[in-house]
Amino acid sequence: MITFIQAAGWPIWPLLLCSIVALALIIERAVSLRESRVAPPRLLDEVVSVTRASLPAADTVNKLAENSTLGEVLASGLRAVVAEPRLSEAQLRNAFELSGRHAVHRLERYLNTLGTIATAAPLLGLLGTVIGMIEIFAAGEAQMGSGGNTQQLAHGISIALYNTAFGLIVAIPSLMAYRYFRGRVDAYTLELEMATERLVPHLMRFATGKAG
Repeated sequence: MITFIQAAGWPIWPLLLCSIVALALIIERAVSLRESRVAPPRLLDEVVSVTRASLPAADTVNKLAENSTLGEVLASGLRAVVAEPRLSEAQLRNAFELSGRHAVHRLERYLNTLGTIATAAPLLGLLGTVIGMIEIFAAGEAQMGSGGNTQQLAHGISIALYNTAFGLIVAIPSLMAYRYFRGRVDAYTLELEMATERLVPHLMRFATGKAG
């Protein structure tokens, strides 16, 4: 690895930094976007069952909010009904929407950074390639003037090829991970919307001001 870095020259260092950041973000998002942390499969059914006869106590709602992202969104609707029994359906939907926006914003955390790395890594590799080509031409001029400098020429070729390759090595997995996490966030967003749509009429049974 050290030999590889030495052969690639200084342009490899920004790519190494990008690779470290990308790996950290991929691991963090893989942990944060697990189904159990975002939208447990049976959570909505459990909430509907618990609230079938009456609204739950405050500590139960707090535990629901701490359970997962979906739990936090559902808890916002329960708190809205408890705080204002005369709220309208439009007000309840607005409470769900505000909570959902915050939730989706957190789900999308670091995705723009990962996408930026996927876009920038090939450009950084291209920069290294250009720098390597400059060294090649400089070595060629030196050869013409002094009778040859094959070591400098080989070094320029190494910079050109290694940086191009490493830029693609960083960019391809980063782009694949970005697309994968982007798809998961979109799926979770739809799931949150469907869950709140199901819970709205269920909670409106406890509201006295049902007119929208």
